[in-house]
Amino acid sequence: MDPIYQKSLKKGIDSLNEWVSSFGTWAPDETLQVPDHRADEVFNRLAERLQCNFPFEHPVYAGQMLKPPHPLAWAAYAMAMSINPNNHALDGGPPSSEMEKEAVAELARFFGYGETYLGHLTASGTIANLEALWIARETHPEKKIAFSDQAHYTHERVCSVLRVEGVKIPTSEDGSFQLDAVDADKIGTLVVTLGTTGLGNVERLDQVLPWAKEHGVRIHIDAAYGGFFRTLKDSDLIDGTSWKLMQEADSIVVDPHKHGLQPYGCGCILFKDPGVGAIYKHDSPYTYFTSEDLHLGEISLECSRAGAAAVAFWTTLQLFPLSEKEGFGPILSKCRSAALKMFDLLNYSSKLTPFKKPELDILGYFPSEAKSVSQISEISRQIFDKGMKDRSFYLSLYKVPSDTFKHHHPDYEIDADEVTILRSVFMKPEHDNFVNELLNRIENSF
Repeated sequence: MDPIYQKSLKKGIDSLNEWVSSFGTWAPDETLQVPDHRADEVFNRLAERLQCNFPFEHPVYAGQMLKPPHPLAWAAYAMAMSINPNNHALDGGPPSSEMEKEAVAELARFFGYGETYLGHLTASGTIANLEALWIARETHPEKKIAFSDQAHYTHERVCSVLRVEGVKIPTSEDGSFQLDAVDADKIGTLVVTLGTTGLGNVERLDQVLPWAKEHGVRIHIDAAYGGFFRTLKDSDLIDGTSWKLMQEADSIVVDPHKHGLQPYGCGCILFKDPGVGAIYKHDSPYTYFTSEDLHLGEISLECSRAGAAAVAFWTTLQLFPLSEKEGFGPILSKCRSAALKMFDLLNYSSKLTPFKKPELDILGYFPSEAKSVSQISEISRQIFDKGMKDRSFYLSLYKVPSDTFKHHHPDYEIDADEVTILRSVFMKPEHDNFVNELLNRIENSF
């Protein structure tokens, strides 16, 4: 741990301890005491158990969407956890509730909603999407909810939970929806994913918006993974077309615990129309009395929520602005750069071939020596297993329909319905200077 984080956390905890002491002297009850030798024994075993994890913080890990939180974010989380506020009602944490409102307001402005919106943090993107689709059902009770064949499985599952029919729309290779396959009159809400969790594809918001407006269809954006890439919308690193239109959507989901440098769990849901808050309206016999102001629990499906998550996110936004030139922009620029560097290197590799050019920071690739999709799957799994066994690199695997694979690579024999390729998520800015080493390690595993 860098000394600055140790110093910040210690100073913060000391200050909070002084504040607690100001209410009068007291001592924890003896039933809560644990002997030092027992605590040492258990925490030594705990440290051993936790070392069975993968090295998520190190750039050698380029597997799943597991990005370590910024140390100052978890230091702020730890500070707040010494109080353990609950952001359901102001009774449970007035300062952390205010910090949540301020942080969510900053996100709303970032996505173009301005000062008129409704939103709050959630435990995850799944819960945030649940709330978004719940509102979709309540505002259009007789209508279906549509999403692409590349959308996260959350949407199909949530439709099942909500007992509303979900419609899966096929997409073209350029990310556009095949809207001619849809009966628009039966659709109430269409989900558009900006940054799919498979390969980071950015769906064509610019294509569906005119169609949605023509047919009175709501638009929900699932930007759980990709949302923070909006900082690069005016750069030459990504195609900013869809990112510049986000404010046109009726609701947006983003996960600060992905690219927002936060500990788990921290999601966020935003609605353009604050009037949907009436759908959340409920009463409670013992909460919401501390203040006449709106309590976060009155606009959330969740009840108890970690105030520490709000504190950590608020702190992070004070340290890292949501802009292209400072804060999050430079961080995401390096993640994007890492993916592009790896793509270029793979184009010159004799052992690995890129599946397609990445749109964000997720890249798929496969062994060049294979002659068929079944061989690609077999060798990819061998490479994946060897890296894990040797602890020399950590990748992930991704299944692609064989007809999609053939579109990009027509020279390979199709002898199976799907093909398993290698996949890397370059979520850490440190990857930008590590991709050469990572590729060398992978190639040396053959």
